[in-house]
Amino acid sequence: MRGPSSMRSPARFMSTTRVLTQMAQIVVPFRGESAKQRLDASDEIRSQLALAMLGDVLIACVATGRTLLVTDDPDARALADELGAEIVDDPGGGQGSAVAAALERTEDGPVAVLNADLPCVVPHDVRTLVGAAELGAFGFVEAEDGTTNALALPRASLFAPLYGARSADRFRRHAEAHGVIAVAAEIPNLSDDVDTLEDLARIGFRAGPRTQAAIGGIQAL
Repeated sequence: MRGPSSMRSPARFMSTTRVLTQMAQIVVPFRGESAKQRLDASDEIRSQLALAMLGDVLIACVATGRTLLVTDDPDARALADELGAEIVDDPGGGQGSAVAAALERTEDGPVAVLNADLPCVVPHDVRTLVGAAELGAFGFVEAEDGTTNALALPRASLFAPLYGARSADRFRRHAEAHGVIAVAAEIPNLSDDVDTLEDLARIGFRAGPRTQAAIGGIQAL
């Protein structure tokens, strides 16, 4: 017979169950053929690299929670099927419109938005990002050039299509204008995006396995 110290408190058990069953929701927009135009490489290599990075991002996201990929690219849609992400048709109109289309299909609660060119991301990074939104804050990850690599929204209705140059500052002001604390999340694997071959060289072996394989293919040419 178990003693008092070994018996679970019903209230604690119910609370733990709620935490364990709460699933993160993550949106990933992907442009497809027009992705990575700043990479000094052929269209074929750019496409292969973009899909490889997307694969590493989706693997991290799907391991964390429900993941919605917004794209019209056939190869990306096949990748989503392979890795277990849901597919949302890209309505056109840019990244903001793509994210908004996916947010319409999310449930109540926090949502993360990750760019598709973050090949170093692992599930812990995604959970850390989502954690800001679960605490009621508007989280954002700023890239080195001032653009925005990722968002953590306490609720989908807080999203606004503010992407572009210096967008991190705009997202911060947007959150504060709505009375929500804005948190600049310092998550190195989410700060390191890839736009150029120099970026690939900088992240080196920190990139995920699919991106590493694509880099190996480029080096072999």
